[in-house]
Amino acid sequence: MSTPPGSGAPSTAYWFDDSDPAVPLLQAVRRFRRADEEMRRGMETDMDVNATDLEALRHVIAHERAGTPVTARGLSGHLHISTASTAKLLNRLSESGHIRRRPHPGDRRSVIVTATEHTHEEVRGWLSPMHQRMLQAARDVPEESRQAVVDFLDSLAESLIPEPEDGDG
Repeated sequence: MSTPPGSGAPSTAYWFDDSDPAVPLLQAVRRFRRADEEMRRGMETDMDVNATDLEALRHVIAHERAGTPVTARGLSGHLHISTASTAKLLNRLSESGHIRRRPHPGDRRSVIVTATEHTHEEVRGWLSPMHQRMLQAARDVPEESRQAVVDFLDSLAESLIPEPEDGDG
């Protein structure tokens, strides 16, 4: 009986040639992705938000830390959703106490979106201990191996980008 890909068990020949010594690296990436997905689902449940809401909050908080304001339009573009869907998302997050909207100082037709202190506390509570463990795991990688790990992960990310179809130019 075979096991599903990414379950932590050996892969099946359907996905990879199990005799290839590189397969354990890909299995480890799958385990990481599965753990990341489970963590996000836990955060969504605990914070009573959906995946898009959580990404919106992450984006808003990241921009707050960088000192760059987020507008509803900018959030819509980041999330690749319509302005109507963004308005619903912002209403939902505002009603739940996760964000505040305030007038844009330079464009009266626009609003600036900020996370509430409660949201910052929730996110810190979830992520701070995990980020410390992740940082320690990164520190545990021998210094001489770090660039190889970075190159591998960057190459893996690049491999997920679809190749252009022939005849596109």
